[in-house]
Amino acid sequence: MTAGAIDVQINGEARAVPGGLSVTRLLVHLDLQPRLVVVERNGDILSRDRYDEVEISAGDVLELVHFVGGG
Repeated sequence: MTAGAIDVQINGEARAVPGGLSVTRLLVHLDLQPRLVVVERNGDILSRDRYDEVEISAGDVLELVHFVGGG
């Protein structure tokens, strides 16, 4: 369940996002596919199998690296 907005930093940019989001739900909120994104949270790289259980907190510093297919 989401709460009020919280402030986080995503790829060096201050952003307000809904509170109570897991990493997976944050990525969906940002229109990203979780299976194609590597997430670093507060200096630690998260394994994808933890995206559903890790909740985003106010003040988190996130780096999102997403892969784009092509040829």
